[in-house]
Amino acid sequence: MTIVGNVGDDTELHGLHVSPDLDSLLYTLTDRNDEERGWGRRGETWSAHDTLKELGDDEAWFQLGDRDLGLHLVRTKGLKAGQTLSQVTAYVAAAFGLEAPLLPATDDRLRTIIETEAGNFGLQEWFVERAHEDEVDGVHFEGAASARPAPGVLEAIDQASLVVLAPSNPYISIWPILAVSAIRTTVQQKRAPVVGVSPVIGGKAVKGPADAMLKRLAGGTSPAHVAGCYPGLLDALVIDHADAAGADAVAAARVRPHVTRTLMSDRRAARLLAEAVLEAARGGVMRE
Repeated sequence: MTIVGNVGDDTELHGLHVSPDLDSLLYTLTDRNDEERGWGRRGETWSAHDTLKELGDDEAWFQLGDRDLGLHLVRTKGLKAGQTLSQVTAYVAAAFGLEAPLLPATDDRLRTIIETEAGNFGLQEWFVERAHEDEVDGVHFEGAASARPAPGVLEAIDQASLVVLAPSNPYISIWPILAVSAIRTTVQQKRAPVVGVSPVIGGKAVKGPADAMLKRLAGGTSPAHVAGCYPGLLDALVIDHADAAGADAVAAARVRPHVTRTLMSDRRAARLLAEAVLEAARGGVMRE
């Protein structure tokens, strides 16, 4: 298994390069994530952040824990020494004991920009500092036109017997990866199955603004609206029982619906969802 991670969330804070999505993957897959808070490292402390607030730092709106800062220091040091983001990520992943390759979509600078009536904002500024309260009029990806896939990304997709688009927000987690044109083309040309997992249950996101963005940008939160975020890419879409009524509309769009329980409330539920994804893939390729 190879994981290709989103770097559109990356930002520079306090002189450090922060890669929130890559770090969330690292923490989750090496059993370091804080499951109660839903982000960051378990057992985190906040002494550095408290000092930033005490000193009135204008970037203290973004919470960086002490353990988290250690990772950002190592990443920034490596990048300043001339290493690529994928090289630094591989080093940290190995140090954390992650066996599966974790690849950033690109080593080039690519940033998700959220378009709103109040102006355009970087992803973290809109999501964290402004609490994603501004309605989204559009999304674009700064640097995408010249971004190249990181080493190993196209090869991993090309050789895969199955490509899975995770149940993440299409617009701000999956689209930034597909914004690298060579990645999108390679996925689109896959002869092996491409299976997506819907990020909504009963038309609502488990967490985050995916449902609000789907309503605003796609016109609704049904399985068909989710499938519409990935035109020409999906062979199957895994949806929750709560959204089963929308299965026919997905099939009408020539994407196979696969209905199961998608809420990953614990490891057993996550394993069952993974098995359902494999089952959905066994239905064969429908794309033309």
